[in-house]
Formats: sequence, C-alpha cells, structure tokens
Amino acid sequence: MSSYTLPTKRVVAPAEPKTAYLVASGDLRLSANLAGWATQSAVEKAVTDAVAELGWTVKRGHDVDPVKGHGFIDSQRAGMEVFKNIPADAPLIVAEAVWQYSHHVLSGLRNHRGPILTVANFSGEWPGLVGLLGLNGGMTKMGTKYSTIWSVDFTDEWFTTGLREWIETGTITHDASHVRALPALPASAEKELGEALADELANDKAIFGVFDEGCMGMYNAIIDDELMNPLGIYKERLSQSALWAEMQTVSDAEAAAVGDWLKAKGMTFAIGTDEKTDLTEAQLAWQYKMYIAALRISDDYGLDAIGIQYQQGLKDLSPASDLAEGLINNADRPPVTSRDGKRVLWEGKAFPLANEADEGVAIDALITNRVWTAMGLDPATTLHDVRWGEDYDGEFVWVFEISGSVPPSHLIGGYAGAEGWRQNPVYFPLGGSTIKGISKPGEIVWSRVYIEDGALHLDIGRASVVELPAEETERRWQATNPEWPIMHAVLHGIDRNQFMARHKANHANVAYASDAETADKALLAKAALFARLGVQVHLCGTVNL
Repeated sequence: MSSYTLPTKRVVAPAEPKTAYLVASGDLRLSANLAGWATQSAVEKAVTDAVAELGWTVKRGHDVDPVKGHGFIDSQRAGMEVFKNIPADAPLIVAEAVWQYSHHVLSGLRNHRGPILTVANFSGEWPGLVGLLGLNGGMTKMGTKYSTIWSVDFTDEWFTTGLREWIETGTITHDASHVRALPALPASAEKELGEALADELANDKAIFGVFDEGCMGMYNAIIDDELMNPLGIYKERLSQSALWAEMQTVSDAEAAAVGDWLKAKGMTFAIGTDEKTDLTEAQLAWQYKMYIAALRISDDYGLDAIGIQYQQGLKDLSPASDLAEGLINNADRPPVTSRDGKRVLWEGKAFPLANEADEGVAIDALITNRVWTAMGLDPATTLHDVRWGEDYDGEFVWVFEISGSVPPSHLIGGYAGAEGWRQNPVYFPLGGSTIKGISKPGEIVWSRVYIEDGALHLDIGRASVVELPAEETERRWQATNPEWPIMHAVLHGIDRNQFMARHKANHANVAYASDAETADKALLAKAALFARLGVQVHLCGTVNL
C-alpha cells in the first residue's frame, strides 16, 4: 500500500445529451475584451438560437466574469481551468467574434475527443474572422480535427445546413474543388529560375531574425526549426528588449531625418497633442528610431529577414512597429547608415519582413523577395489579415487589411498616397502611425506557408486588386479599421466559402507583378522553388502554369 499522498482524481460530469458546450477564446488585453464583448454576446445568442432550432441546447463552458466585465477566456491558465470541467467527449463550439489568442484554448482543444466546431460572424466590425482562421491554423498544425463555419446573421440556408450536418455527424464537409496539387512542371525559364534559387538558398543559407516568437497567441505562426532549417533558413532569436535598447542609441537628428525624408516624398500625418488618443510628433520620433535600430541590428547579425512581435512587451514601451515595418520592406525608403556612417544599409533594396513575427510569412517573404528580384519585379511583400468582404458589382471583393505595415509601393500614389493615422488605443496604448492608404489596382500572387501533418505546405493562387469607388472604400474602412491600409482583392477561381474553409492562417502574403502574364510566370517560379525545397505545393483557384 502506498504511503505517498496521491492527487484527488477529478470527476467531470458526463456530457448532457443533445448539448453542445460553448467556449470563447479572447484577447489578452482587457481593453480589447471589453470593447468586443457586446458583439461576442450577440454572436453567442445567434449561435445558441440556431442550435435550438435544430433541437439541441448550448451550454456555456465558462461564466461571464462580473468583475472583468466580459466572458472571454483571457489567458492560457484560464483556458486550462475551463477545460477541466468540460466533458472531453462532448460536442464543442468555439465561437469567435473578435481577435483571439489561440494558445488560451489550444491545451484544451488538443485533448478534446468530441467533435469541435469553430464558428464566427462574417463581419468586419471586429476581427472575428481573423481570429477564427488563426485558431483553425493552430489546430491544423497540432493535428486536432475540427469543423468550421461562418455566417452574416446565422439564419441563411448554407449555415443552417452546415450546422445540421455537424450536429448529426460531427463534421462539416466543405467544397475544396478549387485546390489541386502542383503537377510535374515542364521545362521553362521560370522553372529553371525557381530551382536555381532553391539550390542557392539550400546551399548558402539565410537567417531570419525574430524579435520574440508567438505574437498574440499565434501558435500557427511559429514554424519549428526542424521544418524551417531544411529550406536553408535558420532563426536568430532576438529579444525585443534589445530592439528597445538599440532605439535609445539613435540620435534625435537621425530620427528627424527619416521624418523629413517621408514628408518630402509627400506622406502626411494626422498630428494631434493628446498622447492617449492622437498621433504625436513624439510617437513618430520613436517609430523612426525603431526603423533605424531594426536595420542596424539586422546588419549586426547578417540577417536576411526580420519579424517583430511588438504586441507583447514592446507595446508597453514604444509606439507601434508598423510604420517601421512598412518602410523596411520597401525598396525606396529613408537611408539608414551603419553605426560608423560608412555604409547605407540595403540601399535601394526591400528588406524582407514578417509583421507580427509570423514565421510562415517570413519564409514566404524571403523566398518571394528572391524570385521577384531575379525577375526584375518590385520585391516588396506584405501580409494582410483576411478581414472580411462583400459582393460588389457582381463579384466578391475581399477586404484584406493589416495594421499599417504595408510597403508604400503597394499603395495608390506611393508615399504621396499614404497618410499616417494614430493606431487604435484599444490595441496600441502608446499610439504610433500607420501607413494608411489604398492598395493600387493590379495583379498579385497570394500565398500561405503552414504546417499540416508535420510537414510544410504552401497554398498559392492569383488575385486581382481592384479599385472601388471612393464612397465604397470609405464604407468598408468604416466597417473595419479606417486607420489601416486596405486592399480590395478579387481571388481568381475561389469563392468566399471555399477560401475560408481552406485557408490555414489569419494572414495571406501578397506581392505585385507588372501584369497578369508576369504574375503567372512569377507564381510558377515561386512554386517551383518551394517544390524543389520539399514543400508540398497546392494550387488554389484559377492558376495558369
């Protein structure tokens, strides 16, 4: 008989019949959770009503906290406590109307045995769709089976049919007919280029400098070394505290020179005096210093690309990183010299950057930069949140939108078409400027690197960026975040639900080409490069090889 003190075995009540349990993963930031709680409550009621129409009941897996004023799971520990009391075999709904930190619930979802459904409102008001896709990407990475669905008002036939399928079978089957494996490619100049660049990368190798991993709970955005290194890409793990320290060494005169350069190019800033709500000159000065500091650290370590997490830690010290990031990833940008003043760092070159330290984007941006540069194209890339979209004039036009790190070469008018607006205090307490503008019409290649079944995959496709009337652009801005840059994207050969069901991340990476034919050729070269490196390439939608 053991004399040791054994833990008390926890007993969880069995799952109730015809009952789905509901959880809501939220933000780490109280301000964001409070701001989005009313919308989340409305979504949960709509989902509960839809389930009730099918003869089932929804039981919330955790209470609303009367002290905090919201009912989100707002930390990893809180998530672990919540899942202790949810039957492991119960049908489980993860309802999302806002941005959520996936790691708050991943430990519970990893062990859950019952059918899982992620659901979001198809709305731009809060980034629930972005949170849903990030969570889906995380579960794909860790091998947890799930179903997913979305709706504008949770009463349409497509949604109710899918919900009924999940209740009756535990799964939802979506149309994936737009996806096909990369076929064997015939000989071409583009295939030869892609494979030569792949061999160069594998042999010579590159370094991605990441200023702290795991931004905003994005488990899906962490690419393990064992998967990244065989591509020839290695991480230099850096601390954001080092970036902050380097910012202290940049002189006020150097920072002012960056601002003068931008204003001479025609960029404008909406300046005010209230640090809590306005964009101020002091905030801009720190962003200019971050821009200089990031490039100098990159020079120190011989980096080939960087990513800045920002939203943990650095947000409490410094204005937003987005202005610096957008400039770094633009070929035409304010000159930054080495510390001794003898060299201009990466003069005339876009330096690959992964906003929010998204490592899937880092791989993609670095490789895209090399292909586009070799083809004489603008190598600037950006990741966009897959934010929302609606029909316009007979076709579905996506709102791709990110918090301001878009390179100015992607915008109508370049720098002259860019405005600096203060970041939303809900997410950015110390402010900082965005690079607000409208993405120029043209042809793009979009893509996403992700992990599935323990291997790297690439989804890649084509899209056209369209120009909408000013009033429609403004309506979409007001329905989302008017301080952020916006892209009006029409995907080729992929409808709304196909894209949502397939996409394994909150971000899509985009790069422009000069015309449709060139975009097709650039896609071919990029696909050939990834395939040569052993990545499983999937063509999505209408792709002309």
